[in-house]
Amino acid sequence: MSTESATPTLSTRVGTRVAVAAVRGLLRLPRAAKRAVAGPVIVRDGRELDLDAQLIMRISGAFARPASDPVTSPGRMRNRARRMSAIGAGRREPVGITETTVAGAAGPLRARVYDPGAADTVLVYFHGGGWVVGDLDTHDGFCRTVARRTGIRIIAVDYRLAPEHPYPAALDDAESAFRDIVSRAAEFGVATARVAVGGDSAGGYLAALLCHRTRAGNGPNPLLQLLIYPPTDLTGKSASRRIFARGFALTRTDIDFYDSCFLAPDIDRARPDVSPFYVESTAGLPRAVVVTAGFDPLRDEGEAYAERLRTGGVPVVLRRFDGYMHGFINNALAFGAAVEDIAALLADALSAVDATGS
Repeated sequence: MSTESATPTLSTRVGTRVAVAAVRGLLRLPRAAKRAVAGPVIVRDGRELDLDAQLIMRISGAFARPASDPVTSPGRMRNRARRMSAIGAGRREPVGITETTVAGAAGPLRARVYDPGAADTVLVYFHGGGWVVGDLDTHDGFCRTVARRTGIRIIAVDYRLAPEHPYPAALDDAESAFRDIVSRAAEFGVATARVAVGGDSAGGYLAALLCHRTRAGNGPNPLLQLLIYPPTDLTGKSASRRIFARGFALTRTDIDFYDSCFLAPDIDRARPDVSPFYVESTAGLPRAVVVTAGFDPLRDEGEAYAERLRTGGVPVVLRRFDGYMHGFINNALAFGAAVEDIAALLADALSAVDATGS
């Protein structure tokens, strides 16, 4: 296990500021200049990669990626994730921040409350990162923007990570944290029925399975669910996993590494408590907002899960950001408008719940 510090050194902070300035400058270039830096147009599966996404992909390639080894690399990968998110964070939205703890399955978990002011709804948010990387800081910018734009109070939860804590530790933490927050709803300024869940990537997976667990356990059920490019079929059968296996932010090698850290080698990946896509019925699950990216190996299974929700009678809004890659919400410099769109989708879904009662 790596012992590298999570606290950035002075040289790292200076380097990050320089990188932010460089990325911002490149994104402001005229289109022809961007194309010269990014390279030729990339077309895959009948769609064109967004120019800024391609530019970010080219810039990201300049940062060394730690070798994928479950014993030695998680600490280095976590530090790289923090640095990359700091570079892409953009302007921090001014919201109230409170550090707190919530109940986890094996003890207290760090959590961060994003308070936009008067709010009648809480969103419990689980960060992405393959169940191996990510923390409260890597998704701080996203949570700030969504809280500010929606008027929803967000509680981001720092669940336990693999390989130190493999499946089902993160899922157990997600359920414990959600139930604890519901029981403390008055402390967070909302009614017990006004607690939603959400997450991106691995966090979207946790949010989806949490909804299955609460339905099976007679509640309390989340008000709604926000699933941003979630992995839902860990058998890896979808066409997009093959089409985008290499070259687009999240690769097959990355996925295999994260899975090897999170899942026991002999686990049945088609079990519905492992892959939410295989749940027998989706009836009774909360209203959903599902977000996918066109150049993402997880695209097809996220959209297939949205369709499974629909067939079970669950109201679903599905939005694909066609030219983007996995992880785009963590780069507000390039994709800030998309983050704003996701916030609007969430706000609209909440209004629909208020109008229909479900």
